[in-house]
Parts: sequence; structure tokens; C-alpha cells
Amino acid sequence: MRASLLQIDVKETESVDSRRRRVASLVREQAGVDLVVLPELWTTGAFAYESFGAEAETFEGPTFEAMAKAASDAGVWLHAGSIPERAADGTLYNTALVFSPSGDLAAAYRKIHRFGFDKGEAVLMGAGDELVTVRLPDTTVGVATCYDLRFPELFRGLVDAGAETLVVSAGWPERRRAHWTLLAQARAVENQSYVLACGTAGTHAGVPQAGHSIVVDPWGEVIAEAGSGEEILTVDFDPAKVGVTREQFPALKDRMLGLEAPRR
Repeated sequence: MRASLLQIDVKETESVDSRRRRVASLVREQAGVDLVVLPELWTTGAFAYESFGAEAETFEGPTFEAMAKAASDAGVWLHAGSIPERAADGTLYNTALVFSPSGDLAAAYRKIHRFGFDKGEAVLMGAGDELVTVRLPDTTVGVATCYDLRFPELFRGLVDAGAETLVVSAGWPERRRAHWTLLAQARAVENQSYVLACGTAGTHAGVPQAGHSIVVDPWGEVIAEAGSGEEILTVDFDPAKVGVTREQFPALKDRMLGLEAPRR
């Protein structure tokens, strides 16, 4: 299976419309790839809080339409990163979109763990409450977004729902880049799954981004990693390795916490 992670530079000098067109063009260039992944909030920048309301859109909005068409034109599964979504009741959500190769919406995931503590995303956006998996021809993908990476129970829930490949879109800051790499590898090891984590480059509202999108195999080995600038990271991986790893080292079978206590 071949995946391309598009590590987009969210330039403050580039308009949202211009970036949307540019990214759609980059997606179309990935024809022949099975799965394309974009970062979190790449239209606005993950830390550009003042833009969330102004750029929020529905599932009939310009980013939705552009990404659906780009996925169809390229014939790829597209994890289109996330957008600031405005729900029917006016609530904003950080919502990830996954499109099929026909351009149909296969899944939408509202980010559960919002970053910012008592400011920013944490107070501007609502929290999602549903785990999301998507069945691709060769693997089941579990969807997560940025700050979610710090919460292992979310990923264990995705694995319990059948996920074999964990896809994370992010706008991760450079000052915590070491955590980004460490947590991506930890989530892969503990869940015996592939982790495809796609971040942004550039600077969002004065916050330098980590870049360094990464692909980790079920043993925790890094099989591909980007640099700090805009880059397309393309990697071939074998989804069957997940089953082999879980069979050779069946640690998931020994789980005790979170399961019904064994009878004695």
C-alpha cells in the first residue's frame, strides 16, 4: 500500500482560497497512491484562533467541495485533514474529513480532545464524542487529530473498533517536536499498528510548526520521516504486517484493565 503525507506550509501571506487551490492541485498529483493525508486545520492554521469563526464552513463548503473533487480526480482515498466546521446549531468543531476515490464522504471525525486548556481551541470549539474508523480495501483506518495523540485510551478504542492503521493529522508546534515523535512511536508500539502522522510546516499565528511528518510500523520503527519544510512524504507499507506482529507478539490478548474482570 502506498501513502502520501502532504506536509503543507501554512503561509500567512497566502490566502485561504489560494492555499485551497494549491493543495487540491497537490492532491491531484498523487494519482496512483492509495491514501493521501493532509494536516490539521491547514486552511487557517491550527493556532490562528481568530480565523476559526470567519473560515468555518459546512459540509457543503468550499474546502469540502474542493477536496471531494480532488479525491475523485486523483482516484485516491483522501484524509483531507481537518477544517473548522460550523454545525447546524452554530457550534464550531475541528472536523476531519475522509473521502473515497469516488469523491464521496466516507467519514467525518470531530476532534475529541481540544487543545488550549482555558483558551484557544478548547473554548472556541465543541468536543466530538465518537470514535471513527474507515474501512479501506487493504486496511481499517482509525482517525485522530493532533492533541488526541496524547491520550492512549482513544487509540486503544480505535483498535478495539478494528483499526490497523492509525492516521493523525496535526498542527504540532516545533517546541514540542520531541513529544510528537515519541508519542507517534508509542501509539504504534502499544497498539501494534501503523501510525501515519501528518503535520504542518511554516508558522501559525506566530507559532513555528514542527513538520517532521512520520510513518511508524507496528514494531515502533520509523520507516519514513519528513523534514521541517513543506514536503510530500510518500511511503510504501504492508498492512499485513499488523496481523503478523499481533500474532508473533500477542500482547493485546493480555489486556486486563478496561475489560471485564476474569472469573475465578
